[in-house]
Amino acid sequence: MPDVIPVADDVVRLFEGSAPLGILIAIVGAVFLALGAQLQHRGVEKVEASHGSGQKAGLSGGQLLRLLARPSWLFGTVMLGLAIVFQLAALGFAPLIVVQPLGIVALVLTSVLNARVSQVKLERPAIRAILMCVIGIGVFVTVAAFYATEHALKEAQLIIVLAILGVVLLALGAAFAFFRKRLNALFYIAAGGILYGFVASIAKVIINRILTGNLDWVTVVGGIALALALGLGFYFVQTAYSVGAPDLVIAGLTVIDPLVAVAIGIFVLGEASNTPIWAAIVWAIAGAVAIFGVFQLAKHHPQTHRRDEPGELATLR
Repeated sequence: MPDVIPVADDVVRLFEGSAPLGILIAIVGAVFLALGAQLQHRGVEKVEASHGSGQKAGLSGGQLLRLLARPSWLFGTVMLGLAIVFQLAALGFAPLIVVQPLGIVALVLTSVLNARVSQVKLERPAIRAILMCVIGIGVFVTVAAFYATEHALKEAQLIIVLAILGVVLLALGAAFAFFRKRLNALFYIAAGGILYGFVASIAKVIINRILTGNLDWVTVVGGIALALALGLGFYFVQTAYSVGAPDLVIAGLTVIDPLVAVAIGIFVLGEASNTPIWAAIVWAIAGAVAIFGVFQLAKHHPQTHRRDEPGELATLR
């Protein structure tokens, strides 16, 4: 009986705060992400089929320009923009480690959409992989919603995040420059997910500092770094769409992105400062399950390369 009261207090505290609103906004953003992913994938696939070299070595400048002539890609980009807006809005109401993993909703929706559009049935191994991702992230968010806490973020914390981002950019740039023709979908998915994780983390710091009246030169530099990470992440994700199915891309993004953001939220932003040891262990296990699910989905996903995919979205060309 002694443990019942603290747990009840946690539940009351959760629903008295603004976290539920942040969670709701994040879920709406995930819906836009799923729709945007499917439409962007279609546009990229069309450009790759008609103007690609077949080497899968990343989209060229010419291919990127041709995407602007694809209504499906443009509409998908609008959906992605809305997803980002809703995600940033959610970060103003709830901790980073609660909001960011909720993108997993997009994985379920994208899997259903892609299966219907491409008329490909997901086999049991792929379905099990998706369930691993969903359950892993779902458990993580549930625990985080009760124990995550926010603090006024200092200048030093933003500088640390920017320094780590600089190292990551150098590593990804070197890998892309030297091994471009040998890189597969998982690299582009991981690169996009890592950079999007930094985008969310930097955005959270900037929003926090603006709300607490700490707008200074470091915050401005953070905004520039955010734009750079968003642009590069966007490029890597578009390339991932050209070499992998949309639900595979979303699976990677909705696991890798939040894991990066969560790691920063825990170790740099201090959002897990009040988390008990048992919850940290649960987080580690849940994260491992989700990551394993991504690799299993990459292994068992029924890749399709049809030029003309039937379905309602096929009218957007």
